[in-house]
Amino acid sequence: MGRRRSPRLHPQIHASEQGAGMARRRSPRLHPQIHASEDGVRMTRRIRRRRGKSPAEPASLPDDDDILREILVRLPPLPSSLPRASAVCKRWRGLVTDPRFLRQLYAHHRKPPLLGVFSRRKHLGNEFQFNPILDPPDRIPPRRFNLGRCSSHNGYNFLDSRHGLVLVEIRFLKGVVVWDPISSEQRRLAIPPEFETRSFNGAVICAAGEQGHVHGGCHSNPFKVVLMSAYKLFSQSLVCVYSSETGIWGNLILTEAFCEIRRQRPVLVGNSLYWVCSRESIFEFDLGEHGLTVIAGPPVADDIIFQNHQVIQDQHGALGYAILSYPHFELWQRKANGHGGATWVLETHTILELPQAEGVMVLLLAYDCDSDVILLSVSGNTYMVQLKSMQSRKLYETIDITGHLPFKSFYTPGTAIAGGLNGAEMLQT
Repeated sequence: MGRRRSPRLHPQIHASEQGAGMARRRSPRLHPQIHASEDGVRMTRRIRRRRGKSPAEPASLPDDDDILREILVRLPPLPSSLPRASAVCKRWRGLVTDPRFLRQLYAHHRKPPLLGVFSRRKHLGNEFQFNPILDPPDRIPPRRFNLGRCSSHNGYNFLDSRHGLVLVEIRFLKGVVVWDPISSEQRRLAIPPEFETRSFNGAVICAAGEQGHVHGGCHSNPFKVVLMSAYKLFSQSLVCVYSSETGIWGNLILTEAFCEIRRQRPVLVGNSLYWVCSRESIFEFDLGEHGLTVIAGPPVADDIIFQNHQVIQDQHGALGYAILSYPHFELWQRKANGHGGATWVLETHTILELPQAEGVMVLLLAYDCDSDVILLSVSGNTYMVQLKSMQSRKLYETIDITGHLPFKSFYTPGTAIAGGLNGAEMLQT
């Protein structure tokens, strides 16, 4: 009988299994209680860490290279920044020496820093000299930049500095040298025969054409050299352009529109080079059209020496003109008059924080377009004046120094410096 009644128990057994299944389905309702208990444990741990009973874990560096790159690209564009970053670890060095990162860095900051001023010391036989202007640890020791045997001769002149390159005339070689002080690379060029017996001025320009290129780290990029001669002894003004991409000088460009220029760096405004040309005119050379033009300058007084005249780029990026009338600057803006011509508009500004210089010769030494600064010699010292703010700062003694040439460039780690020194050594100076 027990066997016959046993099937009747099956539904009860099944019902029990279903009940167990229902219990299992209801079990998730208990999970929040378990989770709450785990949260409580975590909260207790956080409270203990705040009370100092459990040491906090050290913060880790970003694992993603893109995130780290975005952080490093915001470092100041000063000489010590990237060498210090590259010394942290192998990973960081790989990032900051990557050409893609360097292009990103240049694009972020747009303008390289003004590192110092090249000059010559007259009493030491025109000895080459670099005058650093940054404070440590960004101050570059003068010995880092070495022009080599070219500087051991009296017959050399600084002609121009732009886009991290320096143009030097070497008379005894009848040529010019394009010098990259950061990489130590030099390119010597024989000048056209027509310039061998003439005094001339020159310009060096980076010719990199890729979209988004930022000048100032133009190592190994193509370049152009422009030579221009315009002096009283000759009846014509003469210009010639060299391209590193073709490796040859172009055709001579002549004009009867004669004017005399002094030893002065040209100013690049837009796609044209400009020189001060006598007291009442400016020499313009269009780099695209290769055209020479003499344009009328602002009306100026005759009692201001020629050296204290300077073509500048105004605050709107157009052609401007500065005249030093110590302790003031006359800043002229050239504005279109609506009749196909242009007029000059004058603004007078007082230079701040300069010493009194009664009876002392005050000279305009140099101008840097990208930094918008002018160097002055006052009472035997060199001062740098920021044209926008008119704030001035003493840099170094001017006595017995000539040929002042401001130098700007981005500094990149791993790039050789003259004398075999590398970027990391700068941190030890």
